[in-house]
Amino acid sequence: MAELTYREAVADAIAQEMRRDEDVVFLGEDVGAAGGVFKATVGLLNEFGSVRVRDTPISEQAILGAAMGSAMTGLRPIAEIMFSDFLAVCWDIVANEIAKARYMTGGQMSMPLVIRTANGGGSRFGAQHSQSVENWAMMVPGLKVVAPSTPADVKGLLAAAIRDPDPVMFFEQKSLYPIKGEVPDGELVQELGTAKVLRDGGDVTIAALAAMVPRALDAAGTLASDHGIEATVIDLRSLVPLDTQTILSEVSKTGRLVTVEENPRLCGWGAEIASIVADEIFWDLDGPVIRITTPHIPLPAADALEDATMPSAERIVREIVEKLD
Repeated sequence: MAELTYREAVADAIAQEMRRDEDVVFLGEDVGAAGGVFKATVGLLNEFGSVRVRDTPISEQAILGAAMGSAMTGLRPIAEIMFSDFLAVCWDIVANEIAKARYMTGGQMSMPLVIRTANGGGSRFGAQHSQSVENWAMMVPGLKVVAPSTPADVKGLLAAAIRDPDPVMFFEQKSLYPIKGEVPDGELVQELGTAKVLRDGGDVTIAALAAMVPRALDAAGTLASDHGIEATVIDLRSLVPLDTQTILSEVSKTGRLVTVEENPRLCGWGAEIASIVADEIFWDLDGPVIRITTPHIPLPAADALEDATMPSAERIVREIVEKLD
């Protein structure tokens, strides 16, 4: 068992899959010689060379156009979009081309392509470099959407994404890059579309994603110690496929659901989960679903304002205590 940072787990997963399969290639801005702007791809160029690890021009359209073309010809490309905000620049290729290729060819063409991107706030990058946009991808048919919270899940889920025959959007929460965690030795591949129950409790179920997972766990500890409220915490890990079985099972046990979402409230992924829960197990609920989100505003760059905007452990505790009373 090795202790890796979240960013080291990214490089470890890519290296694992490039060693295993010569068709895996990697391209993006500064991913080679510089080791990535977030230093998440250090060492890959030295090991695999400039044919398989390609530094690209500053053009998101070119990166994804090349990735799509190479996937169409039998390669398994990993494409990095430096900040998830920049997906807006190349969204036509993602939503109208990559996501629909298998459908529009009647299954004659697969699209084994991974789009990695640094997502979310907490790093003082401001409104154009801090958005949490996983819900953009979630609404597009044909895309799988993954957002891990730990180094082990980064490695295992990224490996699974690279092996998948369909396009996967892989969101890495940039404020998590320095965190450390134990990662099993040897080859690690996890199953896409499976949530993890990280904490068991009988009073309320908290569903969280990416950077909100450790905050939900911190909040659950405080709820138990200071308020006598025992919370189950689910790390969703994947939005598409969504592990509805685990969500519904855990909510049925507690009768209460709280979603903790970094993305803005309007059309956030928690609204979809609330809808599913209402459709499937409405009579198991003891109260309305509680959604804790970022307000529907651009994310500020100022430290105090950014911290006040994103859900914190303290805010999670406060809102649960207020609304469960």
